[in-house]
Amino acid sequence: MRRRQSLVALAMLGAQGSRAAGSTATGLPPGAPVPAAARECPLGGARPQPGTDVADASCDPVRRGRPLRFSRDHGAHLANRMEWWYLTGWLGEAARPAYGMQLTFFRLRTGLAPGPGGRFAPRHLLLAHVALTDLAAGRHRHAQRVARWNADPTAAAAAAALDDTRVHIGDWSLRRTAGRLLAEVGLDDATRLQLTLNPTQDLVLQGDRGFSRKGPQESHASHYYSQPQLTLDARWRQPDGRSRPLSGQGWLDHEWSDDLMPGDAVGWDWLGINLFDGSALTVFRLRRADGSSLWGGGSWRSPDGRTRIFEPDEVAFVPGRRWTSPTSGAAYPVEWALQTAAGRFKLRALLDAQELDARASTGLLYWEGLSELLDPGGRRLGLGYLEMTGYAGRMALG
Repeated sequence: MRRRQSLVALAMLGAQGSRAAGSTATGLPPGAPVPAAARECPLGGARPQPGTDVADASCDPVRRGRPLRFSRDHGAHLANRMEWWYLTGWLGEAARPAYGMQLTFFRLRTGLAPGPGGRFAPRHLLLAHVALTDLAAGRHRHAQRVARWNADPTAAAAAAALDDTRVHIGDWSLRRTAGRLLAEVGLDDATRLQLTLNPTQDLVLQGDRGFSRKGPQESHASHYYSQPQLTLDARWRQPDGRSRPLSGQGWLDHEWSDDLMPGDAVGWDWLGINLFDGSALTVFRLRRADGSSLWGGGSWRSPDGRTRIFEPDEVAFVPGRRWTSPTSGAAYPVEWALQTAAGRFKLRALLDAQELDARASTGLLYWEGLSELLDPGGRRLGLGYLEMTGYAGRMALG
């Protein structure tokens, strides 16, 4: 589907009604008090005054020098236009992984109903994508949800907490408790995944202490941190009623922004890889329509905890073999040569057909799948996820 894709357009559709199966609508009764965070945060944020509470702190805008504070910044940032909690991982053995899994919760501020209002004028949309790649079967399954949200963090049907990671849409959820991440989602009525992830390393603050540039202008930026090298335990309830335990490794990204993409960018290529020696590699670039790189970055976390942040001229993506999607017609590079300040690598998808059709929620088509990182000689160094957007139409986020 070669067309301009826009989450802002989706926000307007969300005001009319949810489109995805399993979606819900939430809101305050007419005339009910509006939460302070929804009432007092101008779009784009404003610096909080000293002594403000947790809700008001969500008004702090994306800016260089803003320190990330935890556990507060594990929670939602309601003043910012877009935000996501992005969880990926592999299950099985490192030599022969059986499955790849991806779960993402999105929050999109609509700009609607800045004052008191009913539930049919949502302040935010909450969206979620889940995907499971079965390597043995060569099958990629995914599901999605979308819900209106009025910014009340206690809403039962769909909400995101302000003080820590607790986000849910119906019975899909991601939460942080006692340092662990717990998630539960369903691919269909009979197939459910319960995930437990435990950290083994400190957070990686991407960019300049969590301020991550996405273009030549500092206005195109996000606050962004990663949690690599998570131990992952999963319980998979299968359609036949059996419950199957699996283990592996996971990765979490949390990112929020007001203006992520420069006007001449059509999409991005991103990867997050857990290496078997305990290292962690992040590499990304913003891409022009002709395939050239507009901006780039990333990081290398060594096993001893030292972190190297990449400058834009220290990363290069060279596409190799491509796979053409029968759904969108997009041609995705599923093999890459990577040049970074930490070394040269090869990246290869473990299954070509890992395109995610999210037109029933975010309106987007993109590729996101389990991949292997190789040294120049072809030895596998690690496993993780590659994401490619803007190949099936410009990725317009605002």
